[in-house]
Amino acid sequence: DGVVYVGSRDGYLYALDAATGELRWRYETWIGSVDSSPAVVDGVVYVGSDNNIVYALGADSGGLRWRHQTGGDVFSSPAVVDGVVYVGSSDSYVYALDADSGGLRWQYATGGLVLSSPAVVDGVVYVASWDSYVYALGADSGGLRWRYATGADVWSSPAVVNGVVYVGSYDGYLYAIAIPDGR
Repeated sequence: DGVVYVGSRDGYLYALDAATGELRWRYETWIGSVDSSPAVVDGVVYVGSDNNIVYALGADSGGLRWRHQTGGDVFSSPAVVDGVVYVGSSDSYVYALDADSGGLRWQYATGGLVLSSPAVVDGVVYVASWDSYVYALGADSGGLRWRYATGADVWSSPAVVNGVVYVGSYDGYLYAIAIPDGR
């Protein structure tokens, strides 16, 4: 709707007019920086911060709707699907939060930092971790469907196209992982 939302290392999330660059509003996270890319869904901006918090802000005014404390920095960009916000954290968890209230629906512990942004396709959350694995989790419960070992930490965010999960690993390889039956 003609607005650019961007986080900054100065601890603010900015809403800028896309045509003029003029400031519409800014929201201060108080401590840290906003390295996560915001997701905007149904008039709400969802974003993580390295002060261990996921925020939901009104897209028109920047007013706080809710905040959810995680156990680590949130560099991961949220994915919002069917009323649920999926996001990773440096505490090694993937979180599923209610989009309206910020309440915890489930969390899943990986073996390392989760800096990648989740991809949600056909009821499955795909996310990577610094433990060298790519995970497929049930979007409704967070239950492990499968995991795939790469050769090193995975910082990149999975992309899912035509039944294949694509992800780069710190070992220098790009992986194309065929999604098994049952997703």
